[in-house]
Amino acid sequence: MKKVSITIKEIARQLNISKSTVSRALRDSSEISEETKNKVIELAEKLNYYPNPIAISLLKNRTQTIGVIVPDIANRFYSSAIGGVEDIAYSRGYHTMIYQSHELLERERSASRHIASRRVDGLIVAISSQSENIDHFVSLQEQGIPVVFFDRVSDAMQTHKVRVDDYKGAFEATEHLIKRGCKRIAHIAGPKPVSITRFRLEGYKDALRKYDIDFKEEWVLHSEITQAGGTERTYQLMALRERPDAIFGASDRITMGIHWALRQLGYRMPDDVAVVGFCDLAMSSLLDPPVSSVTQPSFEMGQQATSLLLDLIESKNTPAEYETRVLPSNLVINKSSMRITR
Repeated sequence: MKKVSITIKEIARQLNISKSTVSRALRDSSEISEETKNKVIELAEKLNYYPNPIAISLLKNRTQTIGVIVPDIANRFYSSAIGGVEDIAYSRGYHTMIYQSHELLERERSASRHIASRRVDGLIVAISSQSENIDHFVSLQEQGIPVVFFDRVSDAMQTHKVRVDDYKGAFEATEHLIKRGCKRIAHIAGPKPVSITRFRLEGYKDALRKYDIDFKEEWVLHSEITQAGGTERTYQLMALRERPDAIFGASDRITMGIHWALRQLGYRMPDDVAVVGFCDLAMSSLLDPPVSSVTQPSFEMGQQATSLLLDLIESKNTPAEYETRVLPSNLVINKSSMRITR
């Protein structure tokens, strides 16, 4: 049986009103009485009428779709953030298109080109570790496609940004290790170009400075944000003549690598080496011993970034100034760092 497509014309015929009246009623126009609106909506629902999305996008000059670029959706932090994005987007009538950069600049540029070609209304992005140059995002903004950064941000572009207080989280993690009696605290940091790497490294250094502990270059190693990277750097640190008695990891995957390497090498946590990392709490609790974690409100970051983006999309004016929202982190103490102080 041939499927019958219900149109505005058919609704108008059955209600004996004009097509323009039906159209305005469906758009909730103030020109149409509530009684007429209710009749139109009731019949539209009864007939399973759905407006043509292409026609609506042409009328509004919007597609009701936003893009999201993250390094890796398998990372629990980013999958949670995407959940926050979709929570707000859906509540405000938008759909999401999700892209992964896999930490590659060219993949990020390719996603940006696709976003421009699909007339996506706006973009939320956590920058890849290779993206020192963000001209591709500047280009989108110049084309009228607003961009909001979250987690990994850039000062090279004026726009809204949502991030966690990486400095404070790193400071508190390092301070905790110092208060547990650690004196030789190493840090496995992320790639140098990434904003979160800089903030976390500064927090680590300032905590050492506060307690008059010497900063040693050989105890800071940069790594790709992978478990393999964390493992390799831990092997390097534990091969030093003056080995660290604590390691602070800059991400959950790096911290997993630290944990695995120490167990492989036969070191006890926290007795031989204490460990703290920026970690997903659910993941860290599965390790043995469970890892002390700096947790981040990833779902809320996604929500706030989306609210800021949709406000930009729906506003007719450029904001007088852009916001940078800094959300609090939380240090959760676990067995991996609970050394007995002497």
